[in-house]
Amino acid sequence: MADQKTILIVDDDYELSDGLRTVLERQGFRVLQARDGQQGKQVIYQHRPDLVILDMMMPKMGGYPVLEHFRDKKDAPPIIMITANEGSRHKAYAEYLGVVDYIRKPFAMERLLEAVERGLSGKTAEAPPDPAKKATPGKQDNAQ
Repeated sequence: MADQKTILIVDDDYELSDGLRTVLERQGFRVLQARDGQQGKQVIYQHRPDLVILDMMMPKMGGYPVLEHFRDKKDAPPIIMITANEGSRHKAYAEYLGVVDYIRKPFAMERLLEAVERGLSGKTAEAPPDPAKKATPGKQDNAQ
């Protein structure tokens, strides 16, 4: 399959990582795995995956140093961060570093698959609509 996309899962939770691998392979993806940020960086350079699913908290090197390392690299793959952390500052920092999505564990597999599709298509997670910019129904701009 020439069009098969490669996804790297970087997570020290073997059970979660293996479960994600099974689901993603059933969706037709080639899946690579790393157990910490150091391994993840090596696999990214060696295999150039199309997308990375990155855990925040891992031994040796967590997700943030990986994000910081690839932040300004033009050939960096899109990265989805997954975490059990509830902090909004962590999410804001991950978004500042360029993640395409930030997903809190536990999550529905459909949620992750949607994020994967968006990441592979070059889109990021949609922000909630700004109520101040909501158009008034029935009003049209007639200015010419």
